Amino acid sequence: MTQAPSRRRLSRDERYQQLVDAAWQLVGEEGTEALTLGRLAERSGVTKPVVYDHFGTRLGLLAALFKAFDARQNALMDEALQTCAPTLEAVAGVIASSYVECVLRQGREIPGIIAALAGSPELEAIKREHEIAFTEKCRRALLPYAPGRRIAPAGLWGMLGAANGLSYAAAQGQISARQAEDELRAMIVAMVERGGKAGRGGG
Repeated sequence: MTQAPSRRRLSRDERYQQLVDAAWQLVGEEGTEALTLGRLAERSGVTKPVVYDHFGTRLGLLAALFKAFDARQNALMDEALQTCAPTLEAVAGVIASSYVECVLRQGREIPGIIAALAGSPELEAIKREHEIAFTEKCRRALLPYAPGRRIAPAGLWGMLGAANGLSYAAAQGQISARQAEDELRAMIVAMVERGGKAGRGGG
């Protein structure tokens, strides 16, 4: 009788990615409230100590999911910026489409995770760090097209608020993804064309 081959043991990085993928699926199907380390262990077919070893706490797991979303969003935007035309419309379109697309890929999961992040000072700090890095990335990409090479910080934060609002409206089906992208692109173009008029700094 031929013995069935044993399954290959996952490396630590592979196990981590498996758990993150399973966590996204769990949140997508049952909502953020259902995401506990115990449920994730059950869903992934591993023992609780394995999950605790990777994330420590539920807050650690939520932080890991947000960081994974952030990394995906950055990679998507960086790749598109490398190949887009060197015009304000094109760069604004890349920022708008990559932001909306990344939120839509995660569907209803991201708003719940962001809401959970706001309940912890440590996780709120992670979210804030992401927001600062994102607005700075956008500032650098858009600066060559701004009058006087200045973009008001208030405009960048307004852009981020609009990106969140439009993306989540599209995720909820209240508007289409195309409508969200078009509106956000137009807002970014208008913001850049104002240059530094809305405030000092950012140049």
